[in-house]
Order: sequence, then structure tokens, then C-alpha cells
Amino acid sequence: MRQALLVVSFGTTVPKAKRDIEGVEEALTALVPGMDVFRAYTSSIIRKKLAGRGEPVFSVEDALEHLADQGYTHVYLQPTHLLPGVEYAKIRRAVHRFPRRKEFEALVMGEPLLPDNSSLLELAGVIARCYVPEEGALVLMGHGSDSFANLVYPALQTVLRLTGVERTYVGTVEGWPELDEVMEQLKTTPHRQVKLVPLMLVAGDHAINDMAGDEPDSWKRRLEAAGYTVSCHLDGLGSQPKIQAMYQARLRALLEGH
Repeated sequence: MRQALLVVSFGTTVPKAKRDIEGVEEALTALVPGMDVFRAYTSSIIRKKLAGRGEPVFSVEDALEHLADQGYTHVYLQPTHLLPGVEYAKIRRAVHRFPRRKEFEALVMGEPLLPDNSSLLELAGVIARCYVPEEGALVLMGHGSDSFANLVYPALQTVLRLTGVERTYVGTVEGWPELDEVMEQLKTTPHRQVKLVPLMLVAGDHAINDMAGDEPDSWKRRLEAAGYTVSCHLDGLGSQPKIQAMYQARLRALLEGH
């Protein structure tokens, strides 16, 4: 029996942000000593850019082809995506449509970071312990999704409130709520200091440019223009040991279920 763990991320071209992915990969690897571990990225744009740098990364399909060619019999695929959204669905389709699927004795896929209510409660606890500033407001910037899974973002803010974590607001770059909705909420508070934190696995392009960039439409600049003093946290969730432990729990559940 040859076993492999395939860790699948959206990907990044930012060298520092890659460490956020590596932090999760290392935590997952520690859970499966003796198992061979491989990496795949779902973003074709990122893979193309990395290939141009001489840093090729498998797609999910290519990774599965490689594992089949190498004679692996049991493949455990653990995504690092936050939501069961568009990218997660893309992985599921790739796995279920893999032409050589029957060559594996087992080809199974784990859940994303936030698949259910208990995971939202756990993440809220991590945010409360690790990110809420002593003074002022915390604004979390998520990516957003076109899928129904986007509701995780407003749900997280509700969970934070219901568990007593005040002064924390959740917005998205490409979903709802947006920064406009967050700023409307901030207007009703006395807070004039804001800490921005990416609610993403990596602090990549969105965090560097859309959140903390110097362009007038970045979240930092828009908040400063509205009179707030802004600080930016430029590490992704993947760098946080408590988040890494949540991913370990997803993989543990996958292994125990098969």
C-alpha cells in the first residue's frame, strides 16, 4: 500500500505569502509521518506565472496523474480553502471526473476550513484570542465568493457578536458585505483606530494591494480618508498555529473516515 497526501491551495505568487501555505502544509505533514506529501494549486493563472519563474506546481488533475503513474494506492486530498465555494467545487469536480480514478483503492477529499457551525465558532475564538486589538476596531478582509458559501462572512460577524466579541467587522473584496457596509457600521461607533487583517489563508496580492496598498481605493487609504488611524496585519491565516490546528482536524477526520 502506497499512501499520499495531496494538499491543494488556491496558490500565490508572493514569496512571503507562500510561507502561509507552507505553514499549513507542514502542520498537515506532521500529522502523517511516513506518508508522501504533494502540493497542487487550483489557480491556473498563478501556476502559469510560477512556471515562468521555473517554479512549476501541479494542478489537481496533473497531481492525480502523477500519483497514479507512481503507483500510489491511497490518496488523501486536503484543501486549504476557507469555504465550500467555487474553488472547492472545482476540486471536487476534478476528483470525481478523474479518468483513472478506479486505479486508486482510495481517493478521498477533506473539507475546507469552515464547513459547519462549529468551525465558525472555533474560528471566532481564534480571532478573539489572536487578532482583536486592545483599542479600536478590527476589520477582517475576506475574499468573497459568487457561491452561496459567501454567507459564511456575515455569519462569522454574527457569531463574533453572539459570543461577546465586539469591535470586529467582516467585509469582502469580491463578495458581500463590502467595505462600504463595514464603514457604515463603523460610523455608529466611537472607534477611530482600525486594525486590518486578511481573512485569507495567505497575505498575498489582495492583502498587499487591496487591503494595505497605497492606491486611493485600497481599504487602508479609504479608511484613512474617512478619518481613521489604520494599522495592517500582513500575515495570512495559514501562519497562525491555531488555524493550522483546525486544518489538522479536517485531515484527521478524513483519515479516520477512511
